[in-house]
Amino acid sequence: MPVWSTHDPHQKTLMIGAVLAIISNLLFAVLYFYSTLLQPLTGTQVFIWRMLTMWLTLISFLLFRGRLKLHLQVLRHLNTPKQLLRLLLPTPIFFSQLWLFMWAPVNDQGVQVAMGYFLFPLMMVLFGFVIFGERLSRLQWLAVLFAFLGISIEIIRTQSVSWATLWVCGTYPIYYIIRRMQGITAMTGMLVDLTLFLPIALYYLVFVSPESISIATGSALSLFLVISLGIISVLALRTNLDASLMLPVNVFGMMSYLEPAILFLLAVTVLGNPFELAMLYSYGLIWLGIGFLLLHAIRQLQANRRNKNQWQRGARVS
Repeated sequence: MPVWSTHDPHQKTLMIGAVLAIISNLLFAVLYFYSTLLQPLTGTQVFIWRMLTMWLTLISFLLFRGRLKLHLQVLRHLNTPKQLLRLLLPTPIFFSQLWLFMWAPVNDQGVQVAMGYFLFPLMMVLFGFVIFGERLSRLQWLAVLFAFLGISIEIIRTQSVSWATLWVCGTYPIYYIIRRMQGITAMTGMLVDLTLFLPIALYYLVFVSPESISIATGSALSLFLVISLGIISVLALRTNLDASLMLPVNVFGMMSYLEPAILFLLAVTVLGNPFELAMLYSYGLIWLGIGFLLLHAIRQLQANRRNKNQWQRGARVS
């Protein structure tokens, strides 16, 4: 019997969530080499166009779904200076991360950014321990330890460590933690971030880089690529959010590693970013740490399933 013909609503939800997670990761991968498709636009110019088209797409989507007022109502409750400061504080991180995502692939930093996304879940585990006092299992401690060893070896080997890697894994957790403390959803946060950046994007296109307008609208293909840049961005985020709601946290976390894996392969193969064999030692330790994190997630998922089965058997007996 095909998996889609299952009569179990829970199982069907998991299947749909898994498909949406795969689609979102593939869409993010498409965006990763989008800058190469829009050359001679620079990575920064592509980033500006992405911000503008994302804002237009997001506003259109929320108006079409009739959900714009809902997000605005959430924002109206944030009226104290402290709440407003927390609302605006993560915005520069959001901008910098999206700029780096478009800039890195065409500036030989694709591998380093992909490694930052590999390290991101490990840093979230560590931030959770330091800030929220979340207890770590032995496997999680091993994951953090091997990731630290990998980074240390890379620093010793190169006498430095990529700023792109550190920026991705070091600041993105701060963005998510602040949004979590606020109780702001990713969609509401993105609406705020993009709206704040809108005048900057327009100023840049009109006064700083007017030639990018003629390049972006110079042909039907260029215009199509620029417009689809925003559509793909919002669609990738939307499918990612839907998947996060449909899948258990552990399963969603494991599937999230699909994106950096694809980004890494694209950076080395399609984009031709440099990768030295000596990097396998440091990166290998980081990937080993990720393996421990995945093993922890699998064990936790199995334990949850056993507890659920035991509860169901107990309910039937009673």
